[in-house]
Amino acid sequence: MTRKNQTLGEFIIENQASFKYSSGELSRLINSIRLAAKVVNHEVNKAGLVDIIGAVGETNIQGENQQKLDVYANEKFIQTLTKRNIVCGIASEEEDDFIAINSQDENHQNKYVVLIDPLDGSSNIDVNVSVGTIFSVYRRVTPVGTPVQLKDFLQKGSEQVAAGYVVYGTSTMLVYTTGAGVNGFTLNPAIGSFYLSHPNMSFSEEGSIYSVNEGNYQDFPLGIKKYIKYCQEEEGDRPYTSRYIGSLVSDFHRNMIKGGIYMYPKGSRNPNGKLRLLYECNPMAFLAEQANGKASDGYTRTLDVIPTALHQRVPFICGSKKMVEKVEEFMQEFGE
Repeated sequence: MTRKNQTLGEFIIENQASFKYSSGELSRLINSIRLAAKVVNHEVNKAGLVDIIGAVGETNIQGENQQKLDVYANEKFIQTLTKRNIVCGIASEEEDDFIAINSQDENHQNKYVVLIDPLDGSSNIDVNVSVGTIFSVYRRVTPVGTPVQLKDFLQKGSEQVAAGYVVYGTSTMLVYTTGAGVNGFTLNPAIGSFYLSHPNMSFSEEGSIYSVNEGNYQDFPLGIKKYIKYCQEEEGDRPYTSRYIGSLVSDFHRNMIKGGIYMYPKGSRNPNGKLRLLYECNPMAFLAEQANGKASDGYTRTLDVIPTALHQRVPFICGSKKMVEKVEEFMQEFGE
């Protein structure tokens, strides 16, 4: 039975039966993510005091400059998930290819793969703005005991069995779903435990916040431009409030609590969109739908998109249901 202030460990044990694959593996997996998040949180909170901020002078597979904390977070999550012998494969936004785990071990019976963005919004680290971790979990589709394959990772978002994020902000929260609603847990740094602080999180049907990088306005499709103008009109409950942090985890978290929409559409500079389908859009879309929200590219439900590559990019619109539906109306009417 869900009750506020129970620990994440207690919550996982009490709710394990509601998960259709209640073997205990998924529970151990979430616990591993919890442990790695606590380690990364410790380093994030030391940024500025030790030599952990700034660029490392290299770029990742996305062509983005890697920050020192990007590399650190990536290593810690991979180490934690690997050492606990829970998953058979990991794909990270920071890695060129997926990582097969114990693929030569004939007794290797692990059934899950994890896809992870170890440190979302890392360009904000140097200015002390909230960053986060995003994770997504699938059951493998290839036979258990065989080497994990690319198709284990290239599954539609609707096949996710769990997804969540950690936001490292004024307080550190772990928010996740296993397909039975969304719950948020806040870290008590004094004792190192996460406690249920936000049970049954949910988007309001209609929101009053729109989050988009308006600096890219000239590059946006006409439908998005029309929607932004709609948000700014004085009529009824409008104009809406514009709030944009530039960290998907932080923007999504605020909008889920307060009611709003996040948009990163395609544009002339990003014709396929900028956000990664597997590491960012799918887990956030799963969370949104479990929290009474909606996610699409303006036309198609995000969770129905069939992935074709590990680092595939897509347009992403996510948040309060009626706001997303209004964007889709504008896209249908005005298109590109």
